[in-house]
Amino acid sequence: MAQDALEPISQLPRGEFAFPGPLRDALVTAILDGTKTTTTSLLAEYPRDHDPREDVGTFEAVLDSHDNVVCVIRTTEVYVCRLADVSDEHAIAEGEGYADASEWRAGHEQFWRSPEFVEYIGELDINDDTQVVCQRFTIDSRYPTRGLVPWHAET
Repeated sequence: MAQDALEPISQLPRGEFAFPGPLRDALVTAILDGTKTTTTSLLAEYPRDHDPREDVGTFEAVLDSHDNVVCVIRTTEVYVCRLADVSDEHAIAEGEGYADASEWRAGHEQFWRSPEFVEYIGELDINDDTQVVCQRFTIDSRYPTRGLVPWHAET
């Protein structure tokens, strides 16, 4: 595809942050206001034959809790590291108000051990050596952005 040709939003993979509800609302709001520029997932969430580092330059259509596309992000950096090695800089750039990687880790471990996440992926042994995928992204301004519909607005 030519560099200046945009893929239609309908054909982009969907970017879902957390699960629908208040947490997703908070994360999407942080993306839209520029506070959240990084995210982290477990390497175990990816298919075994996929190297997430190959995702640099790819686009995702970010969904709110009602599956509405609110913006398109472009991945600018991806690296895989041990959970214990996530930096303060990455943790703070997650835009969730963490002061450092220690606070970030506690919050993420709580999410990764939540009943919803365990139902989604299964129970995992999460420890210092757990492999995580750290992603940096930016909103691609060539695509439209719109405000999210809050979780409680359409129940």
